[in-house]
Amino acid sequence: MDVEPSPTGELPVKTSSEVVVSAFVSMRADRYLGDSFMSTTPFIVDDSVGDSRASLWFAAPASFVELPMEAFLVAPDSNESGALFAALIPLVEAIPAGVSRQQLIGQIAGAQQLFLALNEVGTVHCSLGVHRDDAEGGDGRILVSMLTVSWRDIAWSPRAVSAARAVATAEGHTHIEYLELPCGPASISETIRTPADNPRLPREPLLQVCVHLPFPDGKRMAIFVLSTTAVHRREQYRAILQQIAQLVSFENPLPG
Repeated sequence: MDVEPSPTGELPVKTSSEVVVSAFVSMRADRYLGDSFMSTTPFIVDDSVGDSRASLWFAAPASFVELPMEAFLVAPDSNESGALFAALIPLVEAIPAGVSRQQLIGQIAGAQQLFLALNEVGTVHCSLGVHRDDAEGGDGRILVSMLTVSWRDIAWSPRAVSAARAVATAEGHTHIEYLELPCGPASISETIRTPADNPRLPREPLLQVCVHLPFPDGKRMAIFVLSTTAVHRREQYRAILQQIAQLVSFENPLPG
């Protein structure tokens, strides 16, 4: 599954009062989803890495482009929706003209409906991921995913307990694994939602890979969710989210 590159390999970064995206990874077009992309490719560090309001830093591959959440929350036919499509112009232009580009444009509209259905209080970041399904058994079509980062207040517990409890008490979570990451204990799990769960979701089953990361004070949880209808690529999407989680930091990871 090849990565659809952006024209420059760089992605726009937006700072919020709760989360700062500190670096993006520039990926070559010939790398496959699920490779160890963090180990050999350079980082593009955004100025927001030094924002004094930041409490979380993470890196994402160049196959993801940050979306303006305020634009994603408005009706597609409203005046404000122009900001969404302006943010996506570099991504669309990176796709060869023709069927693939039309397919992507159509899937962006579906992704907006997906975000409206899944958005919850505390979501502070949203990125759209675009990959080409040309791994073994793939048909070369464009696959779209959505990465969200949210904060959730929790009752205090030891961090390892909170990470375990987050998935142990959640309905429908499978393939649960407990991790000891550089930033602390975490859990990763998967769930598949069906159209019956929410009429606004896509008709196909929806895979959601989730990573729960308790904050050091034990009073809140950072939640990374990667959602896609490409259920047949669950292993690859799980791998990419786990690699993203490996680089999460609750302290500025760069000197100075």
